[in-house]
Parts: sequence; structure tokens; C-alpha cells
Amino acid sequence: MRATLRWAHSDLRTHRGEALFLVLATAGIVASLLLATALFGYATNPWQRVFTQAHGAHVTLHTPASADAGKLAGLDGVQSVAGPYPTASLTLASQGGRASVELRGTPARPEVGRPLIASGRWLDPATPDGVVLESRLARALLTAPGDTLTVPGTARRLTVVGIADSAEPRYRPGERTGLVWALPSAVAAPDGQVVGLRLTDPGDTGYAVQRAVTELGAGAIGEVTTWQQARAEAQGDNRLLGQVLGLFGLGALVAAGLAVHGAIATRIRGHLRDISVLKAIGFTPGQVVRVFLIQHLVYALLGAVAAAVLTEALGSGVPGRLGDAVDVWQGLPGHTVALFVVPVGAVLFIGATTGLAAWRAGRVPPVPVPRPAASPAGRLTGVARRALGARVPPALVLGWHKAFTRRPRSLGAVGRLTLPLLLIVVALSAWNTIDRFHRSPERMGLPTALSVRADASLNDREARALLERDPQVAAAYPGVEVAALVPGQTATIALRGLGTQREPYPFTLAEGRAARGTDEAVAGQGLLDLLHVRVGDWVRMTVGDRPQILHIVGRSIEPENAGRVISTSLDTLRANDPGLRPSVYQLRLDSGADPGTVADRLAVAGRGHLDVHTVTNPADGLSPLRAVVLGLIVILALIGLIELLTAIGGTVREGERDLLALKAIGLSPRQITAVTVTATAGTALAAVLLATALGLPLAHWLIDAQGRSSGIGAGIAQGPSPALLLLLGTAAVLGAAALAALPAARAARRRLADTLSAVA
Repeated sequence: MRATLRWAHSDLRTHRGEALFLVLATAGIVASLLLATALFGYATNPWQRVFTQAHGAHVTLHTPASADAGKLAGLDGVQSVAGPYPTASLTLASQGGRASVELRGTPARPEVGRPLIASGRWLDPATPDGVVLESRLARALLTAPGDTLTVPGTARRLTVVGIADSAEPRYRPGERTGLVWALPSAVAAPDGQVVGLRLTDPGDTGYAVQRAVTELGAGAIGEVTTWQQARAEAQGDNRLLGQVLGLFGLGALVAAGLAVHGAIATRIRGHLRDISVLKAIGFTPGQVVRVFLIQHLVYALLGAVAAAVLTEALGSGVPGRLGDAVDVWQGLPGHTVALFVVPVGAVLFIGATTGLAAWRAGRVPPVPVPRPAASPAGRLTGVARRALGARVPPALVLGWHKAFTRRPRSLGAVGRLTLPLLLIVVALSAWNTIDRFHRSPERMGLPTALSVRADASLNDREARALLERDPQVAAAYPGVEVAALVPGQTATIALRGLGTQREPYPFTLAEGRAARGTDEAVAGQGLLDLLHVRVGDWVRMTVGDRPQILHIVGRSIEPENAGRVISTSLDTLRANDPGLRPSVYQLRLDSGADPGTVADRLAVAGRGHLDVHTVTNPADGLSPLRAVVLGLIVILALIGLIELLTAIGGTVREGERDLLALKAIGLSPRQITAVTVTATAGTALAAVLLATALGLPLAHWLIDAQGRSSGIGAGIAQGPSPALLLLLGTAAVLGAAALAALPAARAARRRLADTLSAVA
């Protein structure tokens, strides 16, 4: 045991930098995997907890006030019903801003879809104007219990008595109205009603919606939301962050395992005589294997434990969503198990790759086998000989020859270095795609910056004139959005009419062409997947009691509503419903205009008649991903550095046998150093080219696959610029050359006796 420890200690002193990098890389990998686990838990468990405690409805139906929604309680598979409750649409204002809301008259706290009071209290008849706000709406309005809300254009005031969490889809400015509970007396003029159905089997949600539509009639269905939609919206970007961290964490773990495997294999080739001596003095093959295995397991264990301790102690203090995720995750039931399983799994994987490489050390015979005098691959190729004849510097020719003559070893070194570089290219592509959402939103399905709703006191002409009067408003597109029943009547989608035939809306198309003719439309990927159709098909949907048949001529990039959107012109919808009036105006601003400033100016000019919101950019929720990508790039760079150090050490050791021959043919120490530097730089260059060639299509495929699964659709991927790729490649090649220069120079100036002993 003492001899084993002395050998391990000696090896550690020789490779201190490599050991440090391995510990840091392992710590980064384990930390990223733990954060991915936390984000997955944060994405799913809070909503699931609210849904379970609230006894949430699996289906929520909005119907006209005249519909007999109460008879839905008798449908097969319906366990219990909430409502029907009268609803009214209105706008509420506070010091924090304005918001469109659904005022829901609730006589008593419902048993199905029960709001969970987060602060304040529930409704009380003693406060007839009291309301309870959904928590996200309350945050948007910057309100708390005791605050007063106003209804613009009227003298009406409402008092906030409580704030509650709900399992229903949450408020999104300009996209989804907020939820406000009030006493039925506060909903004096309802414009609809809502009913919630809790099912015996949640898997029968689609069938239950179909039965409800059949029972009430298609014309009585305004909007349908299901528990799957609410869960997907609640998970939002947190699940994507978790997927990115998990994917890159696993990729980095594989890269680290391969780097450790290569390092040990190279070290074994360089210490064949020492291992033979150990066996000659009594070391068994198992003891030799354990020397390498225990040594690298200790490095991995140090990194894993450090990552677990730091994540547990400091993770909740990270600002933003990552800190919130860790804080919530620490209170979940599976937290302790994950905190143990993830580091142990990483250590065992590194141990497995270490064991495979160390197994070769156990097979080294106790009597050293003489090295061949010349390698079979050592003969110069015809290309190399012609290059020397063309007076190409011999250091470059011999260095390139050394890098790529031993094909199995050369391909292994290039492959191990390619993997971290490939993941860096993918990470840079993710960074650039997010940056494209901010830099060029019009190319990512966001051609407009502001969404404006006008009250009933302004007609279409007056509203457009008021909006276009602003000097920084380039265009105002009138539009309307209605809920439409899909074929089969199992769900509703968003049917939008935006722009007119004369002033078409500038949709961002990824496939097909723009909708120019009557009954032509473009659709999001989410809708195509939901209806199992493609560009060129005709689709039939139902709006109220009117059928609407549209020809899908293009696929648009749709960041909203999970891509379950079909869009046509306002004129097309008016042909089916002549009395249709624009309910929203999408504003395209001049280049360089600040949306917040324009929104404030329009709100003042509207004198309380305009509800102005900035269009939500989905990349805003992915801001933490930038820091995540940067951290992953650092981890991958450390792994690449380990592989470079391994390649340099192997090249220097193998060059010891050629040192006498190179000196004999007249090469100076500087030229001999250049041979090793060129070999290392050539390996790095091959890895860079391979990583770029494989990483760019892989990045596009991964990002577009995520776009398709989220409903936005393919076509959003944006790879790194050629200048950035050139900078990455140059940094990798020059860095490899710089790292190789010092050990190569030392080897080139070794004494003759040392060189002879190395060859022997």
C-alpha cells in the first residue's frame, strides 16, 4: 500500500495541472447536472402541487351566458363540476399599469379549481367590491391586499382583498387575460360564463371536450383550455433550460471520460518500463490497475463533492431563475436522492472509463518488451517527400507527418479533442439564436413591437388615426383573435385575422408563401402537428356556429400559444362575419424606436381609451441561458485543455526516440521543437475542422427540433458567424501550439545520455 501511495503521489506531482483541471471539470459537470435536475423539478412540481391542492379542473370551458352549462355534470367520466360562473371582460388599472382581465363571479370558494390564497383572504359579502387576483396578475399590476384598482373610463373601484395561486393558464400581457375572482353581485353585466370539469380519467380529456361540445353545441363553445396546456405553459422556459443543462452536462461528462481514458492510455505508454519494474518487484495486475483507478476516482470524487456542496449551500443565492429553481428544488421530496445519485453517477462513469484504460496497465508484462527500432508508419509518404523536395521547411513536414502517421492514435486524439470543441460550437449556436431573437425579432416571428387594444368609444378609423399619428409608428395592423374549434371538436386553437388585403401583415415564413388570396392562411408548427396537416392542405374549423374553411399556403414562425395559431387577413374573416370589428392593433415601429417610450406616449395620447402592451419576446425568459452557456463553454474548454496536455505529453515522449535521428540529419533544437509544435497544432486544426463540420448541422438540428417540439417550428436556428468560428479555431490552434512550445523545447535540449536511456 505504501508503494502504491508513493507511486500515486509521484504521478500527481508530475501532472498537477492535469489533476487540477480534471477536478474543476468534474465539478462543473456535476454542478450543471444538478442545476438541470433542479430546473426540471422547478418546471413541473410547483404547478403540479397547486393543481393537486386546488383539486384543479382538467377542462375549462368558456361559453355564452345563455348556454345551459350545468348539464355537463351528467356527462360520463365527469367526476365533479365547478360553476358555471358568470364572467365579464374589462380592463383594470393600478399604479403598476393596466391589464385586461376576466372578472369571474364566484359565490363561494369553489371545490374544483380552488384558488389557493397566497396572501390576504377570500371574498366576503361585507366587502361587496372586494376582489381576489391571480398571483401573476397581481405581480404585473404591482398590487397587494388593501390596494385599490380602477376601471378606466368609469368611476368604478375595486378593492384587492387577496392574492391566490391557480392551476389555470396564467396572465400574459397582450396574450392572455388575467383572472380575478369577485362576488356575483360585482359581475352585473356578464358577457359569458365559465365551467370547470374534473374528470375521472385525465387521459380522456380530448373525449370529454368532444362530448361537451356535442352536448352544448359548437356555437356555445367560446374557448377550451385543458390541464395539459396549463402545465405546458407553467413549465415554460424552465424545462428548456433544464434540457440544455442536462444535454451539455451529459455531453461534457462523456468528453471528460474520454479525456481521462486518453490521458491514462498515454501515461501507460510512457511508463511501460516503470510498470514492468513494479510487477517485477511483486505488484499484481490488480494492484497496478488500482493505482490508476483510485487516483482518478479521488480526483472525480473531489470535484463531485465540491459541486454538490456548493450547489446545496450557494445555489439558492444565485440571482434569477436558477436561484429560484434551486430554492424550490431543495424543498421537494426527491432532492436528497438526486443530490446523492447525480454525483455518484458521474464518479462511476469516470471510474468506468478509467478502469478500461487502466486494464491495459495490468496486462503489461513484467519483462520490458524492446521497442521496435522503427515504426511501421514512420516512413515518409510520397506527399511528404515531395514537400521536402519543394523546400517546404522540414519542421512543418515532419510535424505534420508525426501527427497523422499513427492512425489509430491520431484518430483517437483528434476524436477526443473534437467532442468538447463540437459542444462549444453547439453552445455558441444556442447563444447566437437567442441573440437573434433580441437583435432581429422580425426574423423570428415578432415583426411588431406593441399590441394595443382600444375600448368601445373608439371606432376602427379613429383608433388607427390615433396610433398612426405617433411619429415612430411605421404601421398599425388591425386584427382580431378568436377561439376556433378544431375538426373532431377536441380542442380550440387561435384563429387570427391580421392586416388587410391592401396592407398585409408581415408574417415571418419558414415554409411556403404568404397568404394573398381569399381563404388563404399561414399556420404555426403547433397547429400543423395538432391537426396532422401540412402546407398545401385545407382545414375546416368552427367559430361559434359558423364554419371557417382555410387553405394553408405557408408555415409561419409562431412564438405565441405554443404555435397553435392559424392566421389570415382580417378581410377573409369579415367575409364570413361582416360585423367583425378589430379588437387589437399590432404596431410596427421605426428602426431604433424604443417600445417602452412609444407605449407611454400612446397611453397618454389615448387618454385612457388605449391599453398598450409591449409584445413579449420569448427570448426574455431565456436570459439565464446566456450565463449557462458561458459556464458550459468554460467547462468544455477545461476538458479540451486536459486532452491537449495529454496529446502534448504523448507527442513529446514518442519524439524522444526520433531525437537522435533528427539531430543526426542536422536539425537544430529550435527546428526539433517546431516539429512537436506543428504536430500538436495539426491535431488541433483537424479537431477544429471536424468539430465545425459536424457541430453546425448538429446545432441546427437540435435547435430546430426544440423549435418543433415547442410549437414555434423549425427555421429559428442561427449558427455562429464565420468570424466567431475563425476566432474559435485560431484560438484553439494557437493555444495548442503555445502549450506545446515549452515542453517541446525542453525535450529538444535534453542531454545525449538522457535521450539514449529513453530510447533503450
